[in-house]
Amino acid sequence: MSYLGAQQSSPLTLVLMVASAAIGGTLQYGYNLAIMNAPTTFIQTFINETFLERWDIQLENYQVTLVWTIIVSIFSLGGFAGALIAGPMTIRFGRKKCLLLNNIFLMTGALLALTSRAAKSFEMIIVSRVLVGINSGISMNVQPMYFGESAPKHLRGAISLSSAVFTAFGVVLGQVVGLREILGSEPCWQYLLASNAIPGLIQLLTLPWFPESPRYLLIDKGDKEACINALRQLRRCEVQNSELDEILQEQAETKGMRPSKPWELFTDRSVRWQLISVMIISSAMQLCGNDSIYFYASYVFKEAGITSDKIQYVTIGTGTCEFIACIMCNLLIELKGRRFMLMGGFIFMTIWAVVFTVAQLYEDYISWMSYLSMTCIFTYILSFGMGPAGVTGILPTEIFNQTARPAAYMIAGSMMWLNLFIIGMIFPFLVSGLSEYCFVPFGAVCMLSALYVGLFLPETKGKSLSVITSEFHKLNFRGQDKKCPLQTQALYQPGEVCLSTVF
Repeated sequence: MSYLGAQQSSPLTLVLMVASAAIGGTLQYGYNLAIMNAPTTFIQTFINETFLERWDIQLENYQVTLVWTIIVSIFSLGGFAGALIAGPMTIRFGRKKCLLLNNIFLMTGALLALTSRAAKSFEMIIVSRVLVGINSGISMNVQPMYFGESAPKHLRGAISLSSAVFTAFGVVLGQVVGLREILGSEPCWQYLLASNAIPGLIQLLTLPWFPESPRYLLIDKGDKEACINALRQLRRCEVQNSELDEILQEQAETKGMRPSKPWELFTDRSVRWQLISVMIISSAMQLCGNDSIYFYASYVFKEAGITSDKIQYVTIGTGTCEFIACIMCNLLIELKGRRFMLMGGFIFMTIWAVVFTVAQLYEDYISWMSYLSMTCIFTYILSFGMGPAGVTGILPTEIFNQTARPAAYMIAGSMMWLNLFIIGMIFPFLVSGLSEYCFVPFGAVCMLSALYVGLFLPETKGKSLSVITSEFHKLNFRGQDKKCPLQTQALYQPGEVCLSTVF
């Protein structure tokens, strides 16, 4: 076949595609989380002034805090809605076009935030946060799917993990832009909330130049020629036998199958443990409390003796920690594997949660314990970035086939956003109710998650979908003699696929 060759591929186009998609994708999640810290007092004042001007009502502090909590938390509910519509959008429009259309929500939200001050409407900020949340919910699901389906097998983990790297970079960028010297001052808070339009604009200008997911083109659309052209463009060389064979094999395995609905996965025994794994790990990503620790950081830094005017600069270090850890995980994931990184991250987070609790208990008796608490915050975030932050987004791509993948991402995204909303609402009560023991529940979640990964999650590094499916088959049909329908294919290595054995 004339399109097959053995040239050395170049990752340049793939890297540029990753940057283009992620700048307007998962970067937005981290950025929109971070930019809400700086303008807290300014927006609360704006809410109070709006009520006073409209209805001549002076709000109590708890009432202002309630409205502010709604503004912050509604982002999570928007993300939940985005996760639910991401699956149908990717099936109908494709991965790349879905990311481009997603900017409609972003740009509308940015416009509402920008004009809210002039319109004297805090309700516009609430609607803006819902729309930005929908944008983040869609991108958090679609982008890892797009990357996982476009990357070669030996780079699949590292490329998919770049979603987490850009999320962490978005946090750092949001913290920097939110400094008082930039857009974090009282006259500029509306521009800060609308600044998320800039990364979206960059994506709109650059992503159309890159190809659609090769797997989507062949398996979903049945366009083999378009798939080959996409692979050529992404690899910058002729298409390899082994890579095309693997996609053709998956196409044969899913031939005649329609895309799965989320509720169908719950009744399909052949994907039971894949679904359980995705739900547990996606939930643990939020229930571990990493995002909440950013809010607790300011209190701990103040207790360590850092002055209030300097805390905003030290807080940037927390985002930088996660960013560095995600880059390290990106470099190590294809060497150590997904299971090792995920389990190791949760184990270290458990350890630091225990040390943090001990430090809080003895803070009044030993002077340097406050510095140990501060160190624990950085190491906790580092451990999160080294494992759960990146690996979680890869799993649905690697353990579900093309027909089930969008539904799996919908379920995983829904679990993540719902748990983020729950943690955001109950964290202040955990701090006030449990005091020094507030991180004990988070440590327990991390410990249980590490146990689950160690006992039930198989390694997926460098394996084809058929091989991974056959490993999960042992869990899904434990104690039964039912033959795995994919066992025959699993015996073949890429490049040696015998498609006639599928039927």
